[in-house]
Amino acid sequence: MPETQTRLLIVDDEPSVRASMSQVLSAIGYQVRSAEDGFSALAQIRKEVPDILLSDLVMAGMSGHELLSVVRRRFPSIQVIAMSGAFSGDEAPSGVAADAFYQKGSSVGSLLKLLAGLPKVKRRVPKRPSEALTPIWIQRGGSKNEGEACVTIACPECLRTFPQLIGNSINLLRQADCIYCHSLIPYGIVQPAKRPPISALQRAGAEEKTQAAALPQFYY
Repeated sequence: MPETQTRLLIVDDEPSVRASMSQVLSAIGYQVRSAEDGFSALAQIRKEVPDILLSDLVMAGMSGHELLSVVRRRFPSIQVIAMSGAFSGDEAPSGVAADAFYQKGSSVGSLLKLLAGLPKVKRRVPKRPSEALTPIWIQRGGSKNEGEACVTIACPECLRTFPQLIGNSINLLRQADCIYCHSLIPYGIVQPAKRPPISALQRAGAEEKTQAAALPQFYY
């Protein structure tokens, strides 16, 4: 029987699967939460980091493949079990960032065996969101959306990119909500360096050639 402090997050787009698994695992002693897709799971993780993540691989929006990739990068201490009915066997499919694999439709006993056999890892407590909001800096210039200036923001939480209108405000530090996972993203605008016009560069090159021609020549 697991310790009562073990926190488990179930991610599946089928309500019946979430409900049945939550009921069984809660009765055993796990602290269980659930999410309906990858974006909802990231929101849950931001509130409280689970010890174990049990995620379906085939989901709309953000698939389990994408979710597990983000979790492995952002929260490497979380123990992960991938699950799917589209794959068979007891090993995670190639390329899936998971510690174990559970085939949907298998017995509850096999799932409990997987949970009990997960490797013990030293927990790394991540920074709370309020402490980790370091602005990302984005180069201004070039992008236009219906005539308005915008920048492309890469969300550090879900790794998706989206355009953000910046208008004519002179404020360099700003905030945006990711249109996918809705996480708050502080960002800063880097003003592009002013480049001299080509004519100025041509004049400078001509002056350098003239100065070089005026220097005394030495022959050996």
